Amino acid sequence: MFEQTQTSRPGNNLILETIAVTKNYFGDKSSGVNNITVFVPQGKITAIVGESGSGKTTLLKLLAGMLKPDSGDVFFHGQPMPLRSIASTEEHYKIAMVSQDNHDMDPAASVWENIGRGLPMADKNYELPKITEALTLLGIYDLRDMPFGKLSGGEKQRVTIAKALINKPEVLMLDEPFNQVDAAYREGLQHDIRQIVKEWNVTVLLVSHDPAELLSMADELIVIKEGEIVENGTPEELYHSPKLLYTSKILVSCSEMTAAQARVCGIKSKRGTVVVYAEHVSITNMPMGAKWTVKQVLFKGFFEELIIERDEVNLRVLNPNRGKHPVGSKIGISIKKFYEFGRWLS
Repeated sequence: MFEQTQTSRPGNNLILETIAVTKNYFGDKSSGVNNITVFVPQGKITAIVGESGSGKTTLLKLLAGMLKPDSGDVFFHGQPMPLRSIASTEEHYKIAMVSQDNHDMDPAASVWENIGRGLPMADKNYELPKITEALTLLGIYDLRDMPFGKLSGGEKQRVTIAKALINKPEVLMLDEPFNQVDAAYREGLQHDIRQIVKEWNVTVLLVSHDPAELLSMADELIVIKEGEIVENGTPEELYHSPKLLYTSKILVSCSEMTAAQARVCGIKSKRGTVVVYAEHVSITNMPMGAKWTVKQVLFKGFFEELIIERDEVNLRVLNPNRGKHPVGSKIGISIKKFYEFGRWLS
């Protein structure tokens, strides 16, 4: 079990809350979420991160009113959240959910037609300006006549978000929004989401199994493991000062070692587990200290990540000088920073 953490920022204007919420499936307490308290600030981007199966999507659906909790309460603007399966209410229209499967989109219909179907009948007289605004906001106006099924993954995601925004919801919920988006398209979509938050004052709540893509995007990270919140804070706080091994491993390319293995790196640890970020390892130019062997060179674009080995200890190293240290070469290193977790050593 983990120490239960509340994602509380009391000074912020809150829009969504859960108080001690539990939702399990088929009576299995290892499924869903357990005793979770979450406070979501208005007008911010909050990201829920964790491994696959950790309960991220369950928490998102509870906050959206799509699931009934077994116990605990969900609030929207301080009022109990009605369940969508009973009846669609005003609260539900203010919360838009975008899933990764595009199940409510018609592949044969045009982008314009698909987005227009998100408008209630009462707003059909405003179809032209509302669809135009949504398309322009997401930078996809030129795609308006294209069949949805002919679009790329990134274009489809922009269209589904445009459809969700057409009624100007207060909350936009995104389930794995970058899962099927090419890397070249991802950064632009992240920028557009940040602009939506800024210009429309929309609160964004999203889940991802790949938190590295959220570090430059989210205002707040909620880390969830096995259905429980284990840590929360700003991306900077969790990246530079993780309290838990799980958080450091899920956020960063790093090396995990025992205290004995850490001694091979020149680290004297007071605790049982040591984590070293690849960026905190520097390659030195001292020939006498070249005791590490390069085992792998991983191309990362403008830099490389080296997997080096000494006395059966492996270490990841960020190397900006591509091609300088091929497989089999010897290098020396210095470690600027490391993190300690686990039991205290006697």
